[in-house]
Amino acid sequence: MLLVPRGTFNMGCSWSNQYGCTSDETPVHQVTLTNAYYTGRYEVTQAQWQAKMGSNPSSFQGYGDSPSRPVERVSWNMIQSFISATGLRLLTEAEWEYAYRAGTTTAFHSMPGYPNGTNDDNQTAIIAWRDNNSGSQTHAVGGKAANALGLHDMAGNVWEWVHDWFGGYLFGAQSNPTGSISGSYRVIRGGAWNGSSGSLRSSYRYYLTPDIMYGGIGFRVARTP
Repeated sequence: MLLVPRGTFNMGCSWSNQYGCTSDETPVHQVTLTNAYYTGRYEVTQAQWQAKMGSNPSSFQGYGDSPSRPVERVSWNMIQSFISATGLRLLTEAEWEYAYRAGTTTAFHSMPGYPNGTNDDNQTAIIAWRDNNSGSQTHAVGGKAANALGLHDMAGNVWEWVHDWFGGYLFGAQSNPTGSISGSYRVIRGGAWNGSSGSLRSSYRYYLTPDIMYGGIGFRVARTP
């Protein structure tokens, strides 16, 4: 796991050259995270899940590198058992976006040749397994370039469940937001192996019911120091 320092950033809409923002990404608002936290360098793998849970629900198992591929077909509800078994937690949505950005304000985080990030969708293959380069499947974690914090696959490979209930953003500065207090949907972030560059943007949000299991959704863990 890697340490993410405390800090302040603008959360919300960062459009790319090809994709604008949705209404769910606005208003842009200042967020302060007052505490540092650790998060996984990689998405949780099939091997890590199986070691704690005993079985592997993933669609993309049976390949030579499957143990190193992200676990998927795990619902938000299922993940709670893994969290209980490990003492870890999911990132809040604000923590996730702050970690993705790693100091950048662009649609896509930093990468070789673009230390300040980029809005150029054509460069996303450097950091992400997506619809035009994945071969319609997941890949072993860490195969694409990391962001400035050393985090891999924040964009692409599999969507990542976060802690928050989905809801609209509020106006005004906030500290340590944790999303809506209730709801019907949980937030997923980061895009996946079968998605376009629009879903790989730092601010892009999507949401699903917490019982959904799908071969394009996994997760990343966090813990408080």
